Amino acid sequence: MRYGPGTSRFIYEDKLHLDKHVPLGDLIYLDRERCIQCARCTRFQSEIVDDPVIAFHNRGRHLEIVTMSEPGFDSYWSGNTTDICPVGALTTADFRFGARPWELTPVASICPHCPVGCNTTMSTRQEARSGGRTVIKRIMPRQNERVNEIWICDKGRFVHHFADSPQRLSKPLVREDGQLVETTWEDVLDIVAGRLQMNKLIAAGLAGDRLSNEDFYMFQKLFRQGLGSNNVDLMNKQLAGGDVVAKVGIASGSNLQELGSGDAILVVASDLHEEAPVWWLRVKQAVERGSKLVVLNLRQTRLDRYANSAVHYKPGQALFTIHRLLNAAKVDADTSSDDPIQDVADALIEANNLVVFYGSEGLSYEETDVLASLLGNLLLVRQLDGDDGLHHAGRVNNGLIPVWPGGNTQGAWDMGLRPDAGPGYRPLDEVGLDTLAILDGVKSGAVKALFLVGADPVGDGMLKDRDQLEFLVVQDLFLTESAELADVVLPAQSWAEREGTFTNGERRIQRFYPAIQPVGDCRADWQILAQIGERVGLGKPPFAVSLLFKEIASNLPQLEGINYRSLAWTEQEWPMVGGDDLYYGGTSYKNESGLGQQWPVVAENAPVDRFDVPDIVKSSAEGLVAVGIDALYTRGSLIDKSKVLEPRIAEKAVYLNSEDAEALGIANGDSASMSVNGHSIEARVYVNGFVPAGVALVRGAGHLGKPATMEIW
Repeated sequence: MRYGPGTSRFIYEDKLHLDKHVPLGDLIYLDRERCIQCARCTRFQSEIVDDPVIAFHNRGRHLEIVTMSEPGFDSYWSGNTTDICPVGALTTADFRFGARPWELTPVASICPHCPVGCNTTMSTRQEARSGGRTVIKRIMPRQNERVNEIWICDKGRFVHHFADSPQRLSKPLVREDGQLVETTWEDVLDIVAGRLQMNKLIAAGLAGDRLSNEDFYMFQKLFRQGLGSNNVDLMNKQLAGGDVVAKVGIASGSNLQELGSGDAILVVASDLHEEAPVWWLRVKQAVERGSKLVVLNLRQTRLDRYANSAVHYKPGQALFTIHRLLNAAKVDADTSSDDPIQDVADALIEANNLVVFYGSEGLSYEETDVLASLLGNLLLVRQLDGDDGLHHAGRVNNGLIPVWPGGNTQGAWDMGLRPDAGPGYRPLDEVGLDTLAILDGVKSGAVKALFLVGADPVGDGMLKDRDQLEFLVVQDLFLTESAELADVVLPAQSWAEREGTFTNGERRIQRFYPAIQPVGDCRADWQILAQIGERVGLGKPPFAVSLLFKEIASNLPQLEGINYRSLAWTEQEWPMVGGDDLYYGGTSYKNESGLGQQWPVVAENAPVDRFDVPDIVKSSAEGLVAVGIDALYTRGSLIDKSKVLEPRIAEKAVYLNSEDAEALGIANGDSASMSVNGHSIEARVYVNGFVPAGVALVRGAGHLGKPATMEIW
């Protein structure tokens, strides 16, 4: 405008007027009149995330962006195209024209939905339609080159609507005459404290894995120090090995972005694309930089296409296969063998750096504990030559990464939310009841009082009702099926209404900050627990969450030197985003609120002994066996409140090999009834050539553990 001519040769009547509200699927809309055909969105989808589901169509003045998939724009990364679109031609369905950017207040946060721990920014605005309450208008990526770089997946972008859901609990409830009625905090806290003290020797607590580190710490402190009970555990007991990770986890200072030529990555029993999409993206990028990738699973996953070696074991043979790999990796192994496992072992052990991801697909909780130990021993195998025979454990850019089922499962392990170890993995003199024992105790009457925080065993099918319980208290965001049966319901704040810390699967502790006002009279989980603790003799609760973290750090040697100030430390990152020079033309936010800190594993500073594992024998499953597989958009109490994602929620489905389907007389697209571990499931059947013979892959029915015999009709 400053240097250009005052007149234009453009004949405005010749301008093409195009559609300005074109849906590219359910989540993204295109304004064709704004689009300048720069190809940023199509190149991102094809070159960065390998989802070429949008492309140019037609030529010349009629060139336009179209979707090439069914459903439209079928990608977990579609929201990133709205970030990098330079003219606002692409917008998200839930934010399109919802506010002007300069009207929004950015607040730093952490995505709570998977173990990656992506850094995000909440754009908020105070609105009259919400009664003057500040609401979240959109979620954007926040740069952290050590975690998520400048990208986030669509789940992290769109699920936030649960925080503003009208179904949120806003007042404490107590049961009177068979009905839940509103009451005051003072009265309800007195009731909970009194009833827990009455039943303290037969009380138990279960928590979900979306809570913060501070919440987990206060929960176990309430039971251990306040009630004298070790009967606390995580509700979602799907993946074990946190104690192994504490010794040989990926070393502090590591960054997956630094893996390249000469390095290796091993992924075992996990579908990263569905369970932790950003890790899938970072592993893919490491392969493109030259890293070797080995995938071990009982089926094909999307990661196979990038793998140098993909080994598919039979159902029930996961541990046996890893045991073979470990034996082949030893110094005295027979390297002349033609066994492909030997080649894989040699490639892994001789790599400059080795990072190992492990999950729980097709495995029981107990089996994942053995798996973690086997993989820990693999990291402790010394190289055949070079570097004086060093092993990989404890070195930067080396170590074990668990693909946890929740956003802060790692934090639950660290804070001692388990019946056999306290905070910092300290062993206990007396072991408490684990999750299954607690639930069995509820059914038998051995457990009289149950405290649920962010957990819904009734809704998850683990309990049919409250059985023999004398007292049930539920602390949650919503009136879940368990809460409907409770004596007391305590309304908790969402992560968007408070501050705290999460620890991701790489053991990076990261701060999140309050973005919106609390709904009604709800309180932070740690605060509720501390106020109950005060009533059972734990003393005055801390008035700030930073002081509680200070107490945590003083009790956990691993967190020495970590505090809220150090977690807020930042440095200049490359590429430079959000700067005055506008080098990066997207809308990822510059990180000005903290890059987080990884706590060091034992192997970084001291020798680690090999982990004990039981004898492992080769076994095989007979008949048609069911294996549960994950989907990014699986139904849950949070994602169900986000209407924009409703069309993408994974339906219950069973995938069969064509031979198995023919033997059962089932065709592609049929609906079928099946029984797995005594549970009945109704699902649609899909037949393809990618499913191993004798296996039924079950999606959307929760974690099934180890392969189970299945009947289908």
